[in-house]
Amino acid sequence: MTTGLFIAIEGGEGAGKSTHSKRLAEYLQSLGHEVVLTREPGGTPTAEKIRKILLDPEITDMPDHTEALLFAASRADHAANLIRPALERGATVICDRYFDSSVAYQGFSRGLGAEKVRDLSLWATGNLIPDFTIYLDVPAEAGEQRMDGTDRMEIQSRDFHEAVHQAFRDIAAGSPYPNVVIDATAPKDDVAAAIRIAIDGVLESR
Repeated sequence: MTTGLFIAIEGGEGAGKSTHSKRLAEYLQSLGHEVVLTREPGGTPTAEKIRKILLDPEITDMPDHTEALLFAASRADHAANLIRPALERGATVICDRYFDSSVAYQGFSRGLGAEKVRDLSLWATGNLIPDFTIYLDVPAEAGEQRMDGTDRMEIQSRDFHEAVHQAFRDIAAGSPYPNVVIDATAPKDDVAAAIRIAIDGVLESR
């Protein structure tokens, strides 16, 4: 049984996930919460090594199935060795990306099948699902302007990133789990305020 709060922050490239994950962590810490801020792929020594492979722009021949399996392997280690232990001791975990990213990128944009990729992640994590997901909505064109183009996922085609953007919208709209979609093209302070309002609602309901 987990007693903490698990928050995932999702969105395409350039959506501001890292920035707003940090700002949310600072806000919750100011309220007295123990916060574990982490990311995917990564978060543990093993998962960070897998991250280097997945995001290496010099790797140009990785099959899509290999990519999906590596993300799942990274997530399995991350869930077992960092997220679950933190939740079990009552901490709040904020994760910059989680399995919806795999569903969007590999399931939809790579064409591997949303349900197959989701089921793979659920199996890999022992059905560890976020308590609340924040989707930062930024059109692919706007996101491109914020990218530095240095990793393997960022250098994918415009069509790929547009498919990812639409996939996140579809995932959020169809998700049976608590979530909010926030327009991340707004000024950063406005986005941060909208996130705080959403999380305050989650905290009040617990």
